[in-house]
Amino acid sequence: MTGREILQKMKVKVGLSSSTGDTGKGKGKIMKHITHGYHLAKGKSNHPMEDYVVSEFKKVHDNELGLFAIFDGHLGHDVANYLQTHLFDNILKECDFWTETESAIRRAYRTTDTEILEKAFVLGKGGSTAVTAILINGQRLIVGNVGDSRAVLCKNGMAKQLSVDHEPSKEKKLIESRGGFVSNLPGDVPRVDGQLAVARAFGDKSLKIHLSSEPDVTEETIDDKAEFIILASDGIWKVMSNQQAVDSIKHLKDAQAAAKHLIEEAVTRKSKDDISCIVVKFH
Repeated sequence: MTGREILQKMKVKVGLSSSTGDTGKGKGKIMKHITHGYHLAKGKSNHPMEDYVVSEFKKVHDNELGLFAIFDGHLGHDVANYLQTHLFDNILKECDFWTETESAIRRAYRTTDTEILEKAFVLGKGGSTAVTAILINGQRLIVGNVGDSRAVLCKNGMAKQLSVDHEPSKEKKLIESRGGFVSNLPGDVPRVDGQLAVARAFGDKSLKIHLSSEPDVTEETIDDKAEFIILASDGIWKVMSNQQAVDSIKHLKDAQAAAKHLIEEAVTRKSKDDISCIVVKFH
């Protein structure tokens, strides 16, 4: 086995992943009934895979944390890769994480974006979306996001979106107030300064004066009615509604098989993007 293969095995074991056909699964060490699985698939573009995921459980001060995230990079994979290794560490380093979780997440998103911009000479001019979900002791679920990667909860069979899609058309006033513009050319999606198809992102140094990295953050209590959550990049949401995604996997018991099935369904529906998907089953 080569060093690269050994490293890849180690990465899959801890739930850090990015490359064609990457897949993995796990479950809580304390909350053994909670299982998670992820799958990634390379899209039709000519560039290398730019999606990264985190999908793992971690014991911190007698608490069990489920840490789940999708980072969908653009103009290179370096920013998404940086987020994979630093964003959760920065969130957990915040002194008020346990008491003022939402504020801690907002602050850590800001800190991490500042770090990325300062390292632009190494990380390049690209950027990344992010959707993060932190499950505390199987009961509190805190979701944060910038960009158009999405978190969708299935509760009593119904889809409930927990993230906010940050689209340029929706944030036109904010972008213009910062001196930017939103292009709307025929046959193309709205773009910030004619370039970027999301209104909020990490990185993107050349656009940052017109671009926010402020996350939307929401908290959800996980009760008996909560069945599972899907985190996925926009390659799924371009071709499926939230409810279609939920319906297509609610019969599947295995979280990893569910994540893989969602991606295959999106590809069948002609999605051409890199796609990454995490499914967390609460029962």
